[in-house]
Amino acid sequence: MNQNLSPLIELQKLDLRIMEIKDQRRKIPERLHAVEAPLREAQQLHQQTSASVEIFIKERRSHEQDLEAHEAHTEKMKSRLSELKSNKEYQAHLFEIEVANKKKGDIEEKTLLCMEKIEQLQRMAKEAQEKLSAIEKAFTQEKQALDELEHTLSTELADLEAQQQASSAHVEKGLLSRYNTIKAARKDQPLAEIKEGICSGCRLQLPPQLISEVKRSQDLHTCPYCRRMLYWDGQIPVETTSGPDIDKTSALEIGESV
Repeated sequence: MNQNLSPLIELQKLDLRIMEIKDQRRKIPERLHAVEAPLREAQQLHQQTSASVEIFIKERRSHEQDLEAHEAHTEKMKSRLSELKSNKEYQAHLFEIEVANKKKGDIEEKTLLCMEKIEQLQRMAKEAQEKLSAIEKAFTQEKQALDELEHTLSTELADLEAQQQASSAHVEKGLLSRYNTIKAARKDQPLAEIKEGICSGCRLQLPPQLISEVKRSQDLHTCPYCRRMLYWDGQIPVETTSGPDIDKTSALEIGESV
């Protein structure tokens, strides 16, 4: 491995983890918003059903007041029957009482319908409340988990950034500048390991000559496709040279002559 890249490889490990943590932290509000959605829906449903119950209760009370006033008026009409002198007036008054009784029935029917609607809405409101309570509990648990995750990630991030700053100080300035330039341009890792003849950054096959140069040279080489700085994390193969072959027959003859 190019020894000049060793500090950068360690720095890149820190950078990648820092990027990962920042990405996780950025998604926490999105996750919280996602779990808030069913909570808001449950709250809205509960509010709507509760408000509907109140509306129909007020309507029922209004009908009851109308019924009470109508019954009082009808009783007065009945009490006047004995005061009427002619049969015509008496029959007309009876008709008015009959009409009043019919109206009373209409009011009573409206009151009954209101009571049935109230019972229905009260059941719905109870179910909505139960659902809301369950969702609130789940939301509280999820929010607590996200808060703990945020705290854990923030603590780790602060530690990694301190390590990042310390590691950067051990990298040659020109090399660090080039590293940061590639990182800013690619928004990911500036270094790429050669694995099985492939650049681990862009996943493209590298020329054999370039691979050989990366393995043997201390010079800096970049991928011709993605421009990442290449390194090879392995031992440099050593070529063994054997001496000239000695003809076994000749050696035997020399030995025999001796």
